[in-house]
Amino acid sequence: MYRILLVEDDPVIAEQMQKHLERWGYEVKLVEDFGDVLKPFTDFAPQLVLLDILLPFYNGHYWCSQIRRISQVPIIMVSSVGDNMNQVMALQMGADDYLTKPFGLEVLSAKVQAVLRRTYDFQPGSSLMEHRGMILDLREASLHYDGRKLELTKNEFRILQLLLERKGSVISREEIMKRLWNNDCFVDDNTLTVNMARLRRTLEEAGIRDLIQTRKGMGYLIEA
Repeated sequence: MYRILLVEDDPVIAEQMQKHLERWGYEVKLVEDFGDVLKPFTDFAPQLVLLDILLPFYNGHYWCSQIRRISQVPIIMVSSVGDNMNQVMALQMGADDYLTKPFGLEVLSAKVQAVLRRTYDFQPGSSLMEHRGMILDLREASLHYDGRKLELTKNEFRILQLLLERKGSVISREEIMKRLWNNDCFVDDNTLTVNMARLRRTLEEAGIRDLIQTRKGMGYLIEA
C-alpha cells in the first residue's frame, strides 16, 4: 500500500480526494498544520505528495523546495492557477507533475498511478512487497525508500526478500544460506555474516533503522 501525503487547505476538496484515493487502496494522510508541512512529511514518510500551491503561511512552491532538500519523493502540485508560469515554476522547484483545478477524480487517480509507476518502476504484472515505507520490486530486483532507489547486491536482495516473505517468523542462518547458495560448494558461515552486516548498514544509512532483528542461537527476523 502506497502512502500519500495530501496538503490541501480546502477541507471539502481534501476529503473528496482522500476518500477517492483510499478507495483505490492508498493510505492518505491530511496535513492539518500548514505552518509546518515538513513534520507530517517526515513522520508519515509518504511515497507521494499531493501539494496545493495556494496555502496559508507559505505557498506550495516553498514547501516543494523544502521537501526537495531532504527527499526525492514524487510531488504532484495541485492548483486552481493553471497558467504556464505557475506550472513552469512548480517543475523548476522539483515537482513531478501538475494538476489544475477543477479536475475529475478519475484524472487524479490516473495522475497518481502514472507518477508512482514512473518512480517505482511499477508495471502491471510486477510483484511488489511493501513494509515500513520500503517497496521491494521483485521483478526489477530493486529496493525503493523515501523516493530513492537503494543499491543492494544480489545476495543482500535475496536476504531481504526472504525475511519479508516470512516476516514475523525467525529464519535460521542455515535456511538463509541454503536460499542464497543452494549448491554443493562449501560456504563459510562468515560469508552470511558479512552480507547481513552490509545489508543492515545500507538500510541504516537510508534511515531504515532496526529493521532486521537478531535472535541469538536462532536466526533473524523482520517483525510483522
